[in-house]
Amino acid sequence: MDFLLNLLVSAGVILLLSYALPQVHVKSFLTALWVAFLIGLFNATIGWLLRGVLNLVSFFLLEAIIGLIVTALMIKLVDMLVRNFKVDGWWPAFVIAIATAIALAVLGWARGGDEEYASLDNQPKLEQYFAQSTIVEANTIVIV
Repeated sequence: MDFLLNLLVSAGVILLLSYALPQVHVKSFLTALWVAFLIGLFNATIGWLLRGVLNLVSFFLLEAIIGLIVTALMIKLVDMLVRNFKVDGWWPAFVIAIATAIALAVLGWARGGDEEYASLDNQPKLEQYFAQSTIVEANTIVIV
């Protein structure tokens, strides 16, 4: 379900940016949906390898920027493969990558996302430490 929701949001962002930016041309929502699927597929395969190599070169200091650059590269690759999708230049591809990343981050935040990142106060309280230690002690078996 998350995959379909992310796919629909990505397609919506691509279609919205085709109206906002004169350098981006998309024929229909189905084309935008196909483009979003291909970008996701290429990001998961080719993009994963590129991000790994480029992050090793940058010592993982520029991980987010490298992720955006690789996504822009995947957008340009899909631009070459899909006939009804055209991005004129690298900057519009980079803008699509940024807008998609922001939209998917907002969607993840709205859905609740990861429990670790959802709340700022996720540190166990003092009484929780004591409750955990007594449970561990009660479950130990002493063999004499």
